[in-house]
Amino acid sequence: MASECLQDLHIEDEEQRHISTKVKMSQIVLPCHANHCGELSVGQLLKWMDCTACLSAERHAGCPCVTASVDDIYFEHTIGVGQVVNIKAKVNRAFNSSMEVGIEVNCEDLYSGRHSRVCQAFATFVARRTGTSKVQLKQVVPRTHREQVEHSLAAERRRMRLIHHDIMQDLLNNKNFQKKADSRDEDEAVDTERTRVESVELVLPPHANHQVNTFGGQIMAWMENVATIAASRLCNAHPTLRTIDMFYFRGPSQVGDRLILKAIVNNTFKNSMEVGVCAEAYQGEEPLRHINSAFMTFEVLDENGRPRPLPTIKPEPQEGKRRYQEALARKKIRLDRMYIITCKQTEVPLSVPWDPSNQVYLSYNNVSALKMLAAKNNWVLTSKKNHVSLYTVEENQSLCFRVESEVDVPAHRAFTLVSDLSRRQEWDQHYTLCELLIRVDEDDVIYRVVTPSVGDNGKAQDFILLASRRPPCDSGDPYVIALRSVSLPTHPPIEGFNRGEVVCAGFTIYVVSESVSKISYYNQASPGVLPYISTDIAGLSSSFYSTFCACSRYLLENRVSLSAHTSDTSSQSAVGLNTPL
Repeated sequence: MASECLQDLHIEDEEQRHISTKVKMSQIVLPCHANHCGELSVGQLLKWMDCTACLSAERHAGCPCVTASVDDIYFEHTIGVGQVVNIKAKVNRAFNSSMEVGIEVNCEDLYSGRHSRVCQAFATFVARRTGTSKVQLKQVVPRTHREQVEHSLAAERRRMRLIHHDIMQDLLNNKNFQKKADSRDEDEAVDTERTRVESVELVLPPHANHQVNTFGGQIMAWMENVATIAASRLCNAHPTLRTIDMFYFRGPSQVGDRLILKAIVNNTFKNSMEVGVCAEAYQGEEPLRHINSAFMTFEVLDENGRPRPLPTIKPEPQEGKRRYQEALARKKIRLDRMYIITCKQTEVPLSVPWDPSNQVYLSYNNVSALKMLAAKNNWVLTSKKNHVSLYTVEENQSLCFRVESEVDVPAHRAFTLVSDLSRRQEWDQHYTLCELLIRVDEDDVIYRVVTPSVGDNGKAQDFILLASRRPPCDSGDPYVIALRSVSLPTHPPIEGFNRGEVVCAGFTIYVVSESVSKISYYNQASPGVLPYISTDIAGLSSSFYSTFCACSRYLLENRVSLSAHTSDTSSQSAVGLNTPL
């Protein structure tokens, strides 16, 4: 009985720790929070968001935390005086000493009861425990379906943050991009010096957090203020903030610091402008410390609420030209991220054109789509034969299926073998050709795959596939091999072939034990793939089972080394999957 009570207390403690990372804040918008239009100041909103997220992070860490970075923020709605702002924050995933906190903001009209989504953000916080060694955070245990998805995708978002600077530099070094950036018309352009703003703030105790550091949300609010002034000087009107690009806090600031805030319009586009803001701190005679840089995109709305055309700008030599070009690069990166990542899966074209500048986001979309597919909780077991299971789920007019089995091969070895599509023909007879087109990097490769004809036209089908592989980020994570269609200008559709498209497909490989792995294959069937699988879903054939058996034999034969695989493939040629995996 005592042991049962202790177990119940342990369960309650785990549940309490799980709930404790969730923080909600509700604030009614008062005139003191609003701008000239009677709308909530974005700077004030950023302060509330950062405060809510920090509370969530500290609840999980059990010690003080500081804001390290914030991903792109897209503001969808403004909030008026008298409305209520509801902010929710929760730790999605903890790494070593850092964690990702998801933030959701909506506004509530108290008279109509209507709720509107304002924005979503992902902030990274770092745990700081004074006078001790580096903090090792406990892991977040996802419970719900949504938590499992966010926990899984947090690893991909972290990967993007770490290489964000490299993406920017690669694009700026691209000669084709440089030519586009240099082709501008400066007739009737506005001199950027007209938009320059510089302001100083003294950090007082009300501006600091409980660690006596300047509150990150307060710094963001000050930066938003000077950015708005710079944008107003260009257009002689009151601008509306639409986006804030991903940014990082480079160093701390304390009570007593003087914060120098500088803003200038970096570039204008057809209906929007980018304003760059820099925050530097100093005390006494010490040199300036770079605290943060941010890039904010503004629009100017006409009387009908539509974005108004903006004048072009004339950048100053050297530094102005650099900022001008970087603004163009950030716009392209921002549009790529928004187009590929933030759209719903059904809104993104199947074969997004691939180029080096959007590779990271296509790879993210590829892996995240597979993880979201794998995380669905409404899979239905359709058939099972000798431990090979076939599951299906139908939703949004699409058919998804999952084939699953355990194999007596270590997970890391199975990952190496299955992720090498050039050897797919050794166990899948429906891969009649797999041609490596571009080896992007260690994790991403683009292939052209040819499969047999389907239907009466006798034409073989080919696919241009981006294969993205990921090892586990933490223990308990699967190995992931994701496949999706992309398009290459160098490889248009070929006469004599039907160009097929893969929406989302791939493998997850879990560690069962040191010598056993669980392999699951997923496919979100597109119209080009459905003819291959219709008989299997209807239960009229067993090619899923046959192909998994062939795959298992291939893995077992190559369990130790690549050279150990058998040369006898005649038995494998008789069993193949009637769909391009």
